[in-house]
Amino acid sequence: MPINKNIKLVDNVLELNALEEVPIRNGYGEGLVLAGKKYPNVVALCADLTESTRTEAFKKEFPGRFFERGVAEQNMASVASGMAAMGKIPYISSYAMFSPGRNWEQIRTTICYNERHVIIAGAHAGVSVGPDGATHQAIEDMAITRVIPNMTVIAPCDVHEARKATLAAADLPGPIYIRFAREKTPVFTTPDTPFEIGKAEILWESKNPKASLIACGSLVHNALLAAAELEKEGIEVLVINNHTIKPIDEKTILDAAKKTGSFITIEEHQINGGMGSAIAEVITRNHPIHIEFIGAQNRFGESGPPLTLVEKFGMGVSSIVEAAKKVIKRK
Repeated sequence: MPINKNIKLVDNVLELNALEEVPIRNGYGEGLVLAGKKYPNVVALCADLTESTRTEAFKKEFPGRFFERGVAEQNMASVASGMAAMGKIPYISSYAMFSPGRNWEQIRTTICYNERHVIIAGAHAGVSVGPDGATHQAIEDMAITRVIPNMTVIAPCDVHEARKATLAAADLPGPIYIRFAREKTPVFTTPDTPFEIGKAEILWESKNPKASLIACGSLVHNALLAAAELEKEGIEVLVINNHTIKPIDEKTILDAAKKTGSFITIEEHQINGGMGSAIAEVITRNHPIHIEFIGAQNRFGESGPPLTLVEKFGMGVSSIVEAAKKVIKRK
């Protein structure tokens, strides 16, 4: 099996029914507490969604360093910027549709323009939010954050990576956006799996790969399952976990482009402006190749069971397999 052993994934990574499933957002709550223990100047703010965003654990551990801002996301961003100016490290959380969605201008002007070290946690990202529907399914958040100067954008693939990203954000200067899925997702990395902001990881590498599957967030595991299906059909590929959308790991991406000659980008986000667009920007400037984009195709989300929506929006394993075959034929 072409799994990269140096990455230290779980042994049964391809056994979907045997894997533990935990919401990615749980990692934010765990990482936030760890950051609070490491740095006494870490504070947390929330917009009346303390339990849903998993900020509750920090509130219990450090009640004097937690600030409930109510349903006032714009105010929360501005308050956090002021706290950062005074030496605090604020983490602010809400549903991603509301932060960075509703308070985008405050994030842009009070946080990013001033280069404040504020970590913005956007929960309930992607169509897998499920029954809450289009109004609560953030599938534009990476596009609107990565366009802002000074912003770092991260989409963790599971609960362990979310915890690592949340803790690592305390050490990285400047504004940072981290997005989290709502539903339980497979836990396929481990506490020992490498994670570094700005460094993509190769999870699967066949001997003679014909395409690169580059994924972020909750769809990384689908990319691995698709790679296994393609391998059975004699189609060798490479799988990359591109958790950091900005700054993007140009070296790993260009090395993969030269090795495989074709890409499939996979994200629970609009294909316009998201991770796929960021990768295409790198490729067109340096080493143009054929690309297929898996993601929301210029449409809003809708209500439904999470896994059903992932399939309906063309983000499932079979869709990734077909996209890989399609892009290889175009070479």
